Amino acid sequence: MDITFKKSKEAFKEDMQRRYMELEAIEGKGLDIRRCKMEGKFITISPECVRCNLCAEECPVDAIADAKSTRPARLLENCVKCEICAQTCPIRCINVVESTATINDEVKYHLKDLKIPHRILRMKNIKVDSERCKGCGTCARFCPTSAIRLEDGTATIDTSICIGCGACANVCEEGAIKLERELGPVIKTKELLIDQEACVACQICEESCPTDAIRLEDEKLIFSEDKCILCEVCSTKCPVGALKLKRLSYES
Repeated sequence: MDITFKKSKEAFKEDMQRRYMELEAIEGKGLDIRRCKMEGKFITISPECVRCNLCAEECPVDAIADAKSTRPARLLENCVKCEICAQTCPIRCINVVESTATINDEVKYHLKDLKIPHRILRMKNIKVDSERCKGCGTCARFCPTSAIRLEDGTATIDTSICIGCGACANVCEEGAIKLERELGPVIKTKELLIDQEACVACQICEESCPTDAIRLEDEKLIFSEDKCILCEVCSTKCPVGALKLKRLSYES
């Protein structure tokens, strides 16, 4: 997805005034919209979710509600945009979208899907307990590769096309499917750049970091790379720009 759309500056101004009417009351004047550029990023889970729950299991901040057979996985408000879920989803139904709004004589919005690499996922061993299986077919309904079919009222698995996502095991209410899989490490797609000279020792980064990866010691930032999940918390909250998150290039 790569979409650009436009809106008149007056229409944008009216929307902003409706949303923030208290600004006029406080300042006693109309809303002044200057020329500027705003950037952001958001993550979405599409309805094609196969209920494997890998994203929820791998989320380092518990920001994804578990998928059930009756509902897909769902992002929660405490998401820190580390993109680990997008790297982990076996069918690419988690999308990372970069948004840009440029305000000049008109307002131009640009949405672009970011290309996120995928971690290695392989099935090592999978078995169906025929005594527990009730032949309901829920596992077959959610299998993304059609590796499961019902034979004589029992689920059977074609291991040659099973990718080890675990959707079948997650939705089976009888616990009849047992899976062993291999999930590779998170791929580094970003780098945190630290400017020690610009740092004013305000401790906002330390207080905000969800994984305790950064701390202030003797007015110097100490960074633990093994703890860092390369989210957007410290870099967006730093008031002096001492922390910047740089996206790296990678081979797709």
